[in-house]
Amino acid sequence: MHSIKENEYKPYMGILIDVRDPVSYKEGHNPSSINIYYDKLLLNHKTMLDKNKKYFLICDKGHKSKQAARILTFYGYNVTYVINS
Repeated sequence: MHSIKENEYKPYMGILIDVRDPVSYKEGHNPSSINIYYDKLLLNHKTMLDKNKKYFLICDKGHKSKQAARILTFYGYNVTYVINS
């Protein structure tokens, strides 16, 4: 599994997905990110994601985004875990 620091991410690199719940997301997030809650993303990955695109996953502490990146990589998606800095 690949990882980068948050300050290394640039929007042209791919889609940044924040996997926190909507309340936590509203409290503060990277302005380039979209919010898809962890459970929703994993349950609906076939309809929400495209295996031909690159995704970057982030959350506040890194636990859920790292776990989701591992699972989605196993499913064949191009996913990078973003270390929140």
